[in-house]
Amino acid sequence: MAKILLTGGAGYIGSHTYVELIASGYEVVILDNFSNSHPSVLDRLEVITGAPVIALEGDVLDANFIKDVFAEHTFDAVVHFAAKKAVGESVEQPLDYFQTNCVGFSTLLGVMKDAGVRRVVFSSTATVYGVPDILPLPENHATRPESPYAVNKLVCENLLKQLKTSDDTWSYGILRYFNPAGAHPSSLIGEDPNDIPNNLMPYIAKVATGELARLRVFGDDYDTPDGTGVRDYIHVVDLAKGHVQSLRKLIEQDESHVVNLSTGIGYSVMDMLKSYQAACGKKLEYEIVGRRAGDIDGFWGDPSLARDLLGFKAERGLDDMCKTSWNWVSRRKNN
Repeated sequence: MAKILLTGGAGYIGSHTYVELIASGYEVVILDNFSNSHPSVLDRLEVITGAPVIALEGDVLDANFIKDVFAEHTFDAVVHFAAKKAVGESVEQPLDYFQTNCVGFSTLLGVMKDAGVRRVVFSSTATVYGVPDILPLPENHATRPESPYAVNKLVCENLLKQLKTSDDTWSYGILRYFNPAGAHPSSLIGEDPNDIPNNLMPYIAKVATGELARLRVFGDDYDTPDGTGVRDYIHVVDLAKGHVQSLRKLIEQDESHVVNLSTGIGYSVMDMLKSYQAACGKKLEYEIVGRRAGDIDGFWGDPSLARDLLGFKAERGLDDMCKTSWNWVSRRKNN
């Protein structure tokens, strides 16, 4: 049984990945500072998995703490989520984002190197591509990150590649994913932003629960079938399974890879609104407002390389994303 360190394992994607890792037979230790998650997630993970959760509270910026973790546990690999993740916030706080996302990751890698742990699955983003030249986006598309957040992710990607060049015993899985959505079928874990969400589905979810009055649709004059922007949404459970497949590739074959985790299908804002209305059984108010600077017509990925290298295939569509999201947020609101 391989033992995995899961940084940021109490967060939205991290918690779902924890469930899939346990289901696949891995032993997992969560490391989280709970800056963007809540310790109660750990209790819910115990209910889902039927087993005690090993979790340590700490920060990847704290080198001494990380060294103590690696001294106490013998890990076979690391799956790294711990990072700041809001594009807009990164524009306002570029130094904070670089410190957490880049310095934190390099601190972790340094401790891994000293401990002889040289396998890592890295949570990256499709925003490293920038404005697409072609659709769907392949992994060999030029990288032109436009936000500090995207720049951070590309810096970390390049650091991994440089490590591999310097020492071939390193292996990495760089996973560029698009727009995670939905929740676990148990309705015990899901996305739960404290403030006004940056992403579309949690925003619609707050309209559905009555926490927000209406959805603001930024533009309806894009070159798309219904005039609203089209994006690639992927169910968080499919995304989590992709991390397990990437990890397995590293452990069994030591084969590094850079892949998109996507569906290859674009859904518009109105597609999601209609699907969410069906899931919650009521009409949701919306208003059309002006475009935001930098928004583009469409953005979706080519998942074929992840399929060929990892056996990855997204199995859950938009309706399942909306249904599981609604089940999660309605349960949370009623408890």
